[in-house]
Amino acid sequence: MVISIHRPTKAIIDLKAIKENIEKEVARLPEATDLFAVVKANGYGHGAVETATVALEGGATGFCVATVDEGIELREGGFSEPILLLGIVPVTDIPLLSHYDLSFPVSTNEWLQEAAAFLQSQPITNPLKVHLKVDTGMGRIGFISTDELLEAAQWLQQQPMFVWEGIFTHFATADQADDTYWQQQNQRFQAALDCLPELPRYVHAGNSATALWHAEAVGNMVRYGIAMYGLNPSGTALPSAYPLKPALSLVSELVQVKLLEKGAGIGYGETYITPQAEWIGTVPIGYADGWLRKMQGFSVLVAGEYCEIVGRVCMDQLMIRLPRPFATGTKVTLIGEDNGQSITMQQVAEQLDTIHYEVACTLSARVPREYKS
Repeated sequence: MVISIHRPTKAIIDLKAIKENIEKEVARLPEATDLFAVVKANGYGHGAVETATVALEGGATGFCVATVDEGIELREGGFSEPILLLGIVPVTDIPLLSHYDLSFPVSTNEWLQEAAAFLQSQPITNPLKVHLKVDTGMGRIGFISTDELLEAAQWLQQQPMFVWEGIFTHFATADQADDTYWQQQNQRFQAALDCLPELPRYVHAGNSATALWHAEAVGNMVRYGIAMYGLNPSGTALPSAYPLKPALSLVSELVQVKLLEKGAGIGYGETYITPQAEWIGTVPIGYADGWLRKMQGFSVLVAGEYCEIVGRVCMDQLMIRLPRPFATGTKVTLIGEDNGQSITMQQVAEQLDTIHYEVACTLSARVPREYKS
């Protein structure tokens, strides 16, 4: 999808906010604890390379991504710091993992045996850096049996082309007020660690929510994700341990303003009919940009005034009801602050019956990202 730079719709990313969010977390971490900035999914829609750059300035010592291609993007962007993939990779990607020095998770002994067979015919230059993943209750990927985990750890220590670099788990309910299940997972992870004769360089269980609300978590590294972008991992369920500054604003402009008479239909399906003469403004953003059809009935800000989205959101445009005529070119704020009023990504998520993670990631590549620091 082409980036539409010749259109007033854009996402503005405050890099200083990201840096400050990371600095606040780094200052709270125990001594000798690393912070890896999670920049997967294009930095949660904020831009991977740009946010990775400022994350280092804030004190991050490494990065987490989801896929091999995301790791390659960072390497080709000039980053030499540790990069950890968070998703399972096929054995056939071993040459890329070696060439680009990408750490990756392993969750079965079968994968290790397949890798050993692959390396017999496909030799590599750089050793493979493995993080063993333990499934303590997420049900996604990871070892369940401590016997199999121990077998994997012992096998890795005997292989010259493998480096056992880390071990980790992921919490399912770290962002909830009831920590009963979190405690169970934390205990299971500790039990897994206890079965091993020694531990690797990195032991990590902390995501953003764990870092904010569970200082007692096991490990010496934090995978700092959604919070670095200034968003509370729990939504509104728990107050943040310190103020988080949202980094993303979404803005556009009015491209047409017209006075429609009473009884005029607005948009596909005629889902809104003007009950009286009304000023209607058109804004060039739609569901192809990630501003979905369910946003009908929500509001945007024009000169600090909330203006309702009327009619169905189109693929490329939407219509809003204005309190009075505004000049074309007037700024429209969809996420962010305007004249003392604000619309948060959390509010957008509530309108969509989802979480702000999804809102940030849904903003499509067509929307240009503009960076300020």
